[in-house]
Amino acid sequence: MSTVVRRHYVDTAWGQVHALTAGTTGPWIGLFHESPLSSEVWVDVLAALAPDARVVAFDTPGYGASTPPDGPGHEIPEYAAVLAEAAAGLGMSDAVFGGVHTGASIAIEVAHRFAHGVRGVVLSGVALYDEAERAEHLRGWTPPVPSDTDGAEFRWAVERYQRIWPELTPGLLHTAAVELLRVKDRYHWGYQAAFRHDPAEPLAALDVPVLLLDAEFDLLADKDPRALELAKDARLVVLEGLHGQPHLRAPGDYARHLLAFARELAAEGASR
Repeated sequence: MSTVVRRHYVDTAWGQVHALTAGTTGPWIGLFHESPLSSEVWVDVLAALAPDARVVAFDTPGYGASTPPDGPGHEIPEYAAVLAEAAAGLGMSDAVFGGVHTGASIAIEVAHRFAHGVRGVVLSGVALYDEAERAEHLRGWTPPVPSDTDGAEFRWAVERYQRIWPELTPGLLHTAAVELLRVKDRYHWGYQAAFRHDPAEPLAALDVPVLLLDAEFDLLADKDPRALELAKDARLVVLEGLHGQPHLRAPGDYARHLLAFARELAAEGASR
């Protein structure tokens, strides 16, 4: 029997947040995507986790099918507050929250704002930039998307992902380009919020276990040693040979490590 993935809309202070859900028993797991994509990047992970967990993959406000905020100036803690509100609206409790890149920063901040129990956090690519790196990304990572009747935006999106996602496959390219172009006029909003945000202090302030679950050659893999130093209770699992996007390139392995972590924390909670 195939996994049933359901779509939900939850009313929040910023409008409706869209989420995909799967599974009816087991630990709660909430997942946040990288900019400028959507919950669709988690579909294979949801399918792998559904027999053993209750999983929710959220569209960040302004991406996918979630209502955008009122402009580009909002910060990661504000996004996190809205997503924590959405998680509560879906009945989540005693949850593990995870995310990739921008989603990792959001997961950290959601863990500080979710009032119904947080057991742990799973992070893939924590943006622990120094000030020079932060300034460089703010200046150059999100140029305007070109637009004309000859399809310049399509060529631009293809060339962008050919450049930033090594060993690109046709499926990865389709997912990335389609989701970016879906929100092309605001694709930079979440990116810029993430580049302005320094996750170091909120990561260090977490009082729950942290699993760093990263691709070996991820763009942010070099930040893992510092993340290990900052977090009070952290471990690192490296998915070898992957050039980023572990949830897309190796969803089964990603889900296996995530589920083992969530089950471990659930067992610890039950024994207290």
